[in-house]
Amino acid sequence: MHKKILAHLNEAILLFNQQLVLTYINTAGEILLADSAKHLLGLHARTLFKSSSSLLLDLQQCLKNSEPLVDRELNLSYLNRSSTINFSATPLLEDGQLTEIIVELQQIDRHIRISKEEQLLAQQNISRMLIKGLAHEVKNPLGGIRGAAQLLEFELPGSELKEYTQIIIQESDRLKSLMDRMLGPNKPSKKELMNIHKVLERVRQLVNAEGTSNIQITTDYDPSIPELKADKNQLIQSILNIVQNAVQAMPLGGKIIMRTRIQRHMTIGRKRYKLTAKIDIIDNGPGISNELMNQIFYPLITSRAEGTGLGLSIAQSLINQHNGLIECESEPGNTKFSIYLPLEGNHA
Repeated sequence: MHKKILAHLNEAILLFNQQLVLTYINTAGEILLADSAKHLLGLHARTLFKSSSSLLLDLQQCLKNSEPLVDRELNLSYLNRSSTINFSATPLLEDGQLTEIIVELQQIDRHIRISKEEQLLAQQNISRMLIKGLAHEVKNPLGGIRGAAQLLEFELPGSELKEYTQIIIQESDRLKSLMDRMLGPNKPSKKELMNIHKVLERVRQLVNAEGTSNIQITTDYDPSIPELKADKNQLIQSILNIVQNAVQAMPLGGKIIMRTRIQRHMTIGRKRYKLTAKIDIIDNGPGISNELMNQIFYPLITSRAEGTGLGLSIAQSLINQHNGLIECESEPGNTKFSIYLPLEGNHA
């Protein structure tokens, strides 16, 4: 009866004997380990958790002390499957002697990912509001400075002095242009059904036209991705910003892969979509430092002296307008930006 109840729980339940040999595993456990009870029962914990030393140590400590133990955000690796879990071990005692240990494994990858997405979106919204407020406050006096410089130029007698007023006017225009870029797109989206691969090919043409002969761009497209409803120019701009960043990170040359796939059951901002288009931009450059990783989508954050730090911020903003999200993971030799665009409702 008890095993029948355990079999229907969503959390993985494993039962080990005194020798730490697996004697029972429920259906959720089979799913988590991607293996059947027939193959798993009788295996020692060392075999099950040989790639997850923290789990094995926790289980051995529970056996040694005969006390419950809880651990969080551990990595569980078995076969070719890896998950982040919360671990709970409870000793079962009979006449004061430990007879078995019941282990509960709760997979939390999805919860961690949703939490990170929510934090990223909230930070983006706050940052965007602050930047827009700052940009508007800066643009107002800039107009006055430029106008005063023009009036002053008419009153100056010699052309040599007008050189200084021209500097004021030109620098005011440059700052205004920077503020406009910080504010992001001010035109409403013009969404229409389109093929995402035509957008990616357009981006590839634009990058190749810039004379980046030392950069090899290859494609890996999933032709089954249906058309999606989006603003073509905004998608080109956002993807182009990411690809250009990759090119600039590899001045001596390198490789970029543009890959598309269908992602099923994707959660973005607490909303779950059955189908999502996933666009990966992968490069083999030096990677992004850990210090910058949590800030790369903020405006004015850049590792290049000549950069403005607006490209990724604008790209994220444009993708957000399509109910999508951009994520990044990076290590030396492998940086991947993943763009998620929901496909639901695009044919309405």
